[in-house]
Amino acid sequence: MGEKLNAGDVCNRIVTIATREMTLVAAAQLMRDHHVGCVVVVDESGAAPLVVGILTDRDIVTAVIAQEVDPATLCVEDVMTADVVTALEQDSVTDLLGLMRRQGLRRIPITTPDRALLGLVTLDDLLGILAEQLRAMVLAIEAGQLRERKIRP
Repeated sequence: MGEKLNAGDVCNRIVTIATREMTLVAAAQLMRDHHVGCVVVVDESGAAPLVVGILTDRDIVTAVIAQEVDPATLCVEDVMTADVVTALEQDSVTDLLGLMRRQGLRRIPITTPDRALLGLVTLDDLLGILAEQLRAMVLAIEAGQLRERKIRP
């Protein structure tokens, strides 16, 4: 019937990254400069950047600002989520949505089996795809109505 989309098809391959040692302020500036709500934290000591965490704007607000901690005294590792949930390129969009729902996530890094970073899928990305599919359904309904009018004026 139709082709099934997977994580590799829908992920954004341009990902804003940070390292554990980076200052929290520098990571926040990266988010602002790139207009993103998170940075994927990687270990770049090997051949490919390996995912070791994720830091979101919400992490900074809830763990630092709301607690009245001076962000200048912290590095990314102090605030990031280290047990980051990842998905593989071949995982289906349905699998991604289920994982996001079960884990309460808005973003999932896409990796190789050994956790090398390939991309990032956000709930916003998936919402855009769903909107396209819904629009295709609307167009199909409208085409059916036009067909009906031509056949039975």
